[in-house]
Amino acid sequence: MTQNTYDAARFEGFDAARFEGKVALITGGATGMGLATARRLLDEGAKVVITGRSEDRLKRAAERLDAGDRLLALPADVAKPADLDRLMGAVRERFGHLDVVFANAGVGVFKRIEEFTEEDFDSVVDANFKGVFFTVKHALPLLKDGSSIVINASWTHHKGLAIGSLYAATKAAAANLTKTLASDLSDRGIRVNAVSPGYIDTDMFRESVPTDEAREASRQDVVLKRIGTPEEVAAAVAFLASHDASYVNGVDLLVDGGVANSIPA
Repeated sequence: MTQNTYDAARFEGFDAARFEGKVALITGGATGMGLATARRLLDEGAKVVITGRSEDRLKRAAERLDAGDRLLALPADVAKPADLDRLMGAVRERFGHLDVVFANAGVGVFKRIEEFTEEDFDSVVDANFKGVFFTVKHALPLLKDGSSIVINASWTHHKGLAIGSLYAATKAAAANLTKTLASDLSDRGIRVNAVSPGYIDTDMFRESVPTDEAREASRQDVVLKRIGTPEEVAAAVAFLASHDASYVNGVDLLVDGGVANSIPA
């Protein structure tokens, strides 16, 4: 069977003004899907705030994005409410408000359950659930009515994966939070949706699937017979965050090439 390929040219016809005048916050924005989403929203006219725990990575990301005063890169740990307070204060001072939040920051620890430590548990829950919850809570005073929140979940909460028990559980919590927040924030017209990426070519994927043989096995699990790109996830986030998805709310959108729902031919 011929391997399907990703044709980036098909995605070049985006609306360069779709986010004109909008301000977006992206947690975990220095690498991978967060960085690709920052690039996408900047290209579509947004002002963007990226945050992460590593100042060096943020500096490199800001240099790559090269967006001048339309970009603000600030270090913050989303699991620490004090960091989020400082972050939101800086966003208010620089841009005044938010229109989009992409709660993307997260970590992955992949082991069998007997191998997990309490430290592993705390670090994954803090980043993948506590961090998402408090990112939204602290962003609310800055979010305009009618804004959009997108939460990064994962295909793993749709299937059982032996080494993914803790990671998938936190992503299931984030996906369920999407549904409840869609109801909770409806009086302000704030839409809340999630993306659930599959195998995406990011640092986390390469670290958790370190060998060529393991990556080939992952690729074979995907109906499209390829690993996804961060840019494909960014396109889905941009759709959900935009007015094009104005009647889409409480949805968990799989961006996984079919791995969760279909069996490869």
